[in-house]
Amino acid sequence: MAYTPQYYPGSTSVAENRRKHMSNNVEKLREISDEDVTAVLGHRAPGTDYPSTHPPLAEMGEPDCPVRQMVTPTPGTAAGDRVRYVQWADSMYNAPATPYWRSYHAAINHRGVDPGTLSGRQVVEARERDMEAVAKEQIETEMTCPGLAGLRGATVHGHSCRLQEDGVMFDMIDRRRLEGDVIIQDKDQVGVPIDRKVNMGKPMSSAEAAKRTTFYRVGNVAFRDDAEVVEWTQRIWELRSVYGYQPK
Repeated sequence: MAYTPQYYPGSTSVAENRRKHMSNNVEKLREISDEDVTAVLGHRAPGTDYPSTHPPLAEMGEPDCPVRQMVTPTPGTAAGDRVRYVQWADSMYNAPATPYWRSYHAAINHRGVDPGTLSGRQVVEARERDMEAVAKEQIETEMTCPGLAGLRGATVHGHSCRLQEDGVMFDMIDRRRLEGDVIIQDKDQVGVPIDRKVNMGKPMSSAEAAKRTTFYRVGNVAFRDDAEVVEWTQRIWELRSVYGYQPK
């Protein structure tokens, strides 16, 4: 019988959205070209070759190893790409993703990634072309609202500030802004100006953001509204804190 993983408990919309992110069962909402993704990441010029740190694995003549025979290298590893990163900040005001859920998504659904989560930011490090695949997937899907989330490799502050009058998350160095009905980005993730205006898509309405968010919050779906989530959170805390995961 086929096994379907159960990633997260709960019956609320937030619990369902968390399961969708972890299983990569997310809806594609917009299209961003590979060149535009490369431009906003800022690691190399769009259209240029990927810089490498070693020759392609096929040319290196490595010793025979059973693990190498079992594990297919990622495209970036096979090509010898350098390691680069994508870093996000997500507004606390009903952004679709939270830092932890971006990490779970990357770790569960992609190989060769190193996700890291802080209080208001999330980073994924990987071989460059592998990292770009993760970034493009998250940019284009319901994991991201361009008005409530932003690529921020530096100066990430603002995720917990109130939204601007136009409903867009504050950005201290103004990497992106609302122009007409779409979010335009004209600086890369560390704030260096780029030679184009990248259309990141339409921001979600407040109602749509509330429907798609993975944040529990009073005023939308409160954490204590989901009895199963509360029960399992308390159980995990008890097993970890009281018993060290070794209940007797």
